[in-house]
Amino acid sequence: MKKTYKIDVDCANCANKMEVAANKTDGVKEATVNFMTLKMKVEFEDDADPQTVMQEVLKNCKKVEDDCEIFF
Repeated sequence: MKKTYKIDVDCANCANKMEVAANKTDGVKEATVNFMTLKMKVEFEDDADPQTVMQEVLKNCKKVEDDCEIFF
């Protein structure tokens, strides 16, 4: 399953850090962050619950960029 989320991030470097953190999260098959559109596209593993996984993605992203937000 693939979903797109609106994000709030201050710079392209921070967006890149968020992308790396999201891709390291269990349940995420692939994540891409586009700083220009302020969107994160996430493809989930087949057995993953998107809501639960996105809560973990947000926690992991806040570890590398504490003022980022993901709206889901």
